[in-house]
Formats: sequence, structure tokens, C-alpha cells
Amino acid sequence: MIDLYTSTTPNGWKISIMLEELGAIYSVNTIDLGKGEQFDPAFLAIAPNNKIPAIVDKDPLGGGDPLSIFESGAILIYLAEKHGRFLSSSGPVRWKALEWLQWQISALGPILGQLGFFALRAPERIPVAIDRFTEESGRLLNVLETRLAANRHLAGDDYSIADIANFPWVSAATRFFAEPLADALKAKPNIGRWLEEVGNRPAVSCGMRIPEIIAASN
Repeated sequence: MIDLYTSTTPNGWKISIMLEELGAIYSVNTIDLGKGEQFDPAFLAIAPNNKIPAIVDKDPLGGGDPLSIFESGAILIYLAEKHGRFLSSSGPVRWKALEWLQWQISALGPILGQLGFFALRAPERIPVAIDRFTEESGRLLNVLETRLAANRHLAGDDYSIADIANFPWVSAATRFFAEPLADALKAKPNIGRWLEEVGNRPAVSCGMRIPEIIAASN
């Protein structure tokens, strides 16, 4: 059994997608970021950086006591290694998957996050910041389009944790940042094809609705 600590953010959706893809048995603990629940001492004992997602695996890889893991990239790699799925054990495809996973963590996610703040949530509009993050988001979407023009998925032919990591962020960009990214999202047929293919996977559809599904059932 795995305890998942999450919220309705792209980083949170990564892990619920992965758990659904694996058919894992897991419980969902929603962290209300607006209420500051990420600063609760019990949560900080699991995720000291006060960010979601985090997991506690009660039957960890290699045995032993329950294992807590924070940071979405680390969780994806751990779950892939534990289950032997969505990350090749060796060879170029493994490194391509890890390469594009790191690209999302270091580039796409942080830049889109900053764009979301300055363009949509900041109490004061700062044009230079909006322009800066809009331009860089557009550049990154061009990088993604080029990759997907040559490959069905980010690591190559096969679906991997690289797709799982990137999909929620790109999906969020098309839905929530459609106005600031209108020009950048034009004429991106390969991103559109990839979004449709990945988004139509049943596990992705379900994972993207966590934790709303849990909240509705309570």
C-alpha cells in the first residue's frame, strides 16, 4: 500500500497518473495548499520542502520500514524501478527518458509555473516578467514540438515516465495559459497529437482527476 499526498497541480497529477498506470493500491491524502496544510508538522516529516507530491510506501523496494519520498521526479523513478515499468533498465532509451524527465523538472515546469504566477495570479501585473516567461515558455514548447516531430513519445517509441511527467504541465498550459501562450501554441501538430494520444490513456484520464474523485466520494 502506498499513501499519496497530493493536490490539484501538475506535479501532483504526475504521481496519480503513474500509480494508475501501475494499477497500484494506494490511498489519497489531499493537501489543501490554500489553507497551508503543506506546513503541518506531520506532512513536513514526509516532505521537508513543504511541497506536494509525496508518498509513503509501506512495502518498499528492498524491504524494510515504510519509505517516504518527496519530489515528483524521484517518486517517478522509484515507482518505475520498483515495478519495472515505464523506464528501461539500461541503454539509450533509459537515458532519453531520464533526460526528458529532467528537462521537465528543470525547465518546463519552473518556467510555466512562473508564467502562471505573473500572468494570472500576481496582484500586480509586471509586463517585463510576463514577457520574459511567455517568451521562454514559447521556446520550450518549440523544443518539445521538435522532439515529438521525430519521436512518438519523448524517450522514443515507447511511453515512459518522461511522458507522465510532461503531460500534466503541457495539458495545463493549453487549458490555463491559453491566452498568454496563444501564439506559442499555434501550429504545434506534434504536441497536439501527443496530448491526444497520452490523454486518451484510461490511467491518465483517471490520474488527472485525482484528488477530485476522492473528494466527490466522501
